[in-house]
Amino acid sequence: MVMSLQELNAMTPYNFAATAKARIAPAGLAALAGLLLPQSVLAESPVIQTEGPIIHLADNLDESAGLGWCIDTEGRGESDALHAHSCKPTGDDVLFSYAPDIGRIESATYAGKCMAYSARDDAENPFGLVPCDDSDPNQQFSYDPESGQIHLGAEAAQCVTVSAAIDDAGPYQSRDLLLAACDELDPSFKTWIIRDGTDLSSRIRPIQEQ
Repeated sequence: MVMSLQELNAMTPYNFAATAKARIAPAGLAALAGLLLPQSVLAESPVIQTEGPIIHLADNLDESAGLGWCIDTEGRGESDALHAHSCKPTGDDVLFSYAPDIGRIESATYAGKCMAYSARDDAENPFGLVPCDDSDPNQQFSYDPESGQIHLGAEAAQCVTVSAAIDDAGPYQSRDLLLAACDELDPSFKTWIIRDGTDLSSRIRPIQEQ
């Protein structure tokens, strides 16, 4: 689809339209649009194959097999560290549920274990899997279904996100699970889908522009 100059100017973060109009033919402009548009506009949804409750990024975000990125325990089996991992078709360690009434993200596999922002000084693994404690503010999260953002309850301007760097994880891939200022993040890095495991229609959802 060839975009108009007006559409291009509205969708790019740069005031590029005037220069493009003077120097670039329509065909060249359309090709250039693919390079300049924000990543969120060009986003592709993952094809989720995991059964059960998961919390995954709405954007496939370069996951090589198109599986998407799920909150996951690091390593094989139970671990006290969390990261983002390819949403494995099998593997119970990617199963997490969210309780909005108490703001808790809990492992669906390891009873009584919850996600917590427990290691603030750890640049790679600030999130851990710890015994659930309703009084711990580092275990309280809020989810905005409109924006897809997950906020740490005590720090509403901070969003759960993933690192730009991708690591190999056997046949899959992983990224660090981090907390960062929401305003500084591209939507593709902060838009999450919480699936309870029963609504299969939520497996693929278009990315919303912000």
